Amino acid sequence: MVSCFPSTPGKLAMNVGCFIAGGALFAVGMHLSYANIAPQQARIKARNDFVKDRLRKKYGYGKP
Repeated sequence: MVSCFPSTPGKLAMNVGCFIAGGALFAVGMHLSYANIAPQQARIKARNDFVKDRLRKKYGYGKP
């Protein structure tokens, strides 16, 4: 909270404004997180496939 005592309409408005700004930042962060999840998943899958292929070639495990 901005400041609690003494409570005035101006301080209440600042408190509400800070709450709304925090909620907006949280919403933007959530949106960016979900918007960028597909490339991250693709990169992780490619790295996992690379490691599996290296281990198969090196130790001969699994399918060729």
